[in-house]
This record gives sequence, C-alpha cells and structure tokens, in this order.
Amino acid sequence: MSSTNNAITIKKYANRRLYNTGTSTYVTLEDLAAMVKRGEDFQVVDAKTNDDITHQVLTQIIFEQENKGQNLLPITFLRQLIRFYGDSVQSFVPKYLELSMGALTRDQDKMRETMKTFGAGSFQSAVEEQMRTNVAMMERAFRMFSVFPASGEPAPEAPASQPAPRETSPNDLDTLRREMAEMRARLDKMAPAKN
Repeated sequence: MSSTNNAITIKKYANRRLYNTGTSTYVTLEDLAAMVKRGEDFQVVDAKTNDDITHQVLTQIIFEQENKGQNLLPITFLRQLIRFYGDSVQSFVPKYLELSMGALTRDQDKMRETMKTFGAGSFQSAVEEQMRTNVAMMERAFRMFSVFPASGEPAPEAPASQPAPRETSPNDLDTLRREMAEMRARLDKMAPAKN
C-alpha cells in the first residue's frame, strides 16, 4: 500500500494502541483489515519516532488472519518465501509478487464469472495451465537477463498450448510484450461474454 497525500495516518503508540487520526478514534488490527478490504489507504507511523511502520502492521494483520484458520498462504509458498530472504534474487521478489497480485486483483471479477459459468474444477485446470505458461515465460525472462547461464541446467519446455518461442531477436523485450499480449488474449477468451 503506497503512502499518498490522501492516506489516513494511523499512529501506533508504545502500548500497542492504534489511533486513527482521520476519525479521532482508537482502532484494532481488525478495523485496519476492514479498511484494506474497503480500499481505504492508510499509513501507520510510530507515534514516538514518526517512522513508517505500515509494512510491519500489514504483515501482522496477515499473521492474525492466518492464525484464525483462514489459511490463504500455502506452506510451500511460505517456505519458498523464507528461502528468498538473503538470496541474490531477494530484490526481485517484491516486484514479482506485486505484479502477480495486481494481475489477480485486476482479473478477479472475470475469474468469479468464469467459475459460475464453467464450474470451479474446469476453471481451476485452466488457471493452472495459465500459471504454468506464466512461470515458463518468467523463466525465459530471467534467462535473458542472466549474465552467465546455469551450466547443465535444461531449459524449461514451453507448454503444449503455447507456440514455440521464436529465435532470440535483438529486441527480446518486444518478444516478451508479444507473449504477454497473447497470454492476456487467452485469459479474455476464458471469461464468458457479457450481454
């Protein structure tokens, strides 16, 4: 969540109490979670130091939700995420996750409609196939920017539904853009036509 001029300031005091300066009331983590769900932008600052602690508070909200049994994050994902801390690719992970969640958020209404039309099972299969395609595309993108190719590591094969990649051109960015456009077109075809 970005801090903007319109963001509500939430102050966190030493006694762990959270104060919403917009409504002049004390709030809980559940209140902040509800604000996120409503799309309200806020910034949490330490009342004493004025440091931005929004990241820590949002992480704490996720922790609380997971503790309530609303397990959204699979164990394999959590383990993989922990492995990225201190790794050389750590700096790429936040942007990758941000882009992935942005795509999911942008297309969630289409996904709901498709699930209603075709059923959850067939929709899940289509989504899994699309995710495999996305992963293959990301792996190709990482290989393009790799200074030294990994020795002995086989190149991932393109999924059967995707045409084989063309020879690498001087402008690989155009190739990635074309593949992204093709992928977006396939996703649009999966969504039912609106009357």
